Amino acid sequence: MIPDDAMVKCVVWDLDDTLWDGIALESPDGTLPTPRPEVLQLIDRLAACGVLSSVASRSGPSVLARLRADAELSGRFFAPQVAWHDKSESLRRIAGELRIGLASLVLVDDSPYERAEVRAALPEVLTLAPEDAPGLLDLPALDPAGLTEESRGRVARYRDEARRKEAEGTFEGSREDFLRWCGMRVRMRPAQHADVPRIVELAARTHRLNSSGIELDAAAVRSMVDAPDWFLPVAELTDRFGTYGMVGTAVVAVAGSENGADAAWDVRLLTLSCRVAGRGVSAAFLRWLLERARAADAPAVRTPVRIGADNMELRLLLRQFGFRAEQDGAAAPLVTFARATDGPLPEAPAWIECEYGAAS
Repeated sequence: MIPDDAMVKCVVWDLDDTLWDGIALESPDGTLPTPRPEVLQLIDRLAACGVLSSVASRSGPSVLARLRADAELSGRFFAPQVAWHDKSESLRRIAGELRIGLASLVLVDDSPYERAEVRAALPEVLTLAPEDAPGLLDLPALDPAGLTEESRGRVARYRDEARRKEAEGTFEGSREDFLRWCGMRVRMRPAQHADVPRIVELAARTHRLNSSGIELDAAAVRSMVDAPDWFLPVAELTDRFGTYGMVGTAVVAVAGSENGADAAWDVRLLTLSCRVAGRGVSAAFLRWLLERARAADAPAVRTPVRIGADNMELRLLLRQFGFRAEQDGAAAPLVTFARATDGPLPEAPAWIECEYGAAS
């Protein structure tokens, strides 16, 4: 059974007797078996809902080469893994390459053994038999009526990301030189009402760069957009390969909202898409947030942070910006990190062009 609250970002398909009938390595003429039309249709319908597809198959490397050379199939699958190691290891590699959490993966495999191996090694991964996979389209999160523009364009943006990786692989120069060559431009501005669905979605779907993990209600967020005691900034990113869309947001109870004038800003949530990890966008966004707090005469900025391995990257960023835990040695699920707004701030990465705007 597929849980109604499953948050699926990528469906990982087995090949033999799942994507197609038969065993690819046993093909007498070296060609791939014909894919099942109903599976290809399901992959395309999931893509229209913003769900990626990948491959995890225990087979020889020649099968992967043929898969990548197949015009019909290669564009449908991201970070495919074809090797003799355990399926759970392939899933770890797929999650790492796509920069998504294991809990957002689904494995579709005809083999009860392979599904059991993944459930034992990675219990957070949902496993399905092929006949159960169409039920993914019934998930509330994939209801077309509720999909944001960013969701519908997610697969296209991952194709852009594949082009970035290909370009980086042939680029002659440092990582910083490559990022500068990409022409990255981040626009930071206050949210508007049209941003509310994406703000709610970012809060629900992000993990690596998510401070508190709180859930947001669309009606509550809509009321905050125009409220003087709340500040909801957003960040949008583009580069020479295309647009990432809205990649970051925060929910801030501003000075004076609860504790009188000159109170610290309370950042209830700071979150950015995992797609921008390692590009310096999170540092540029956090610096701007601190600059806004300083300009508003807030003496400090505080944020509750959940403690776990999945958001270690964000906690390291906070420490780089001078945030420190207020509770020494605290083991609570949420620990408050804080820093004063005075004193020097780390510079935004030199390869990013920052633009600051009002809501449009």
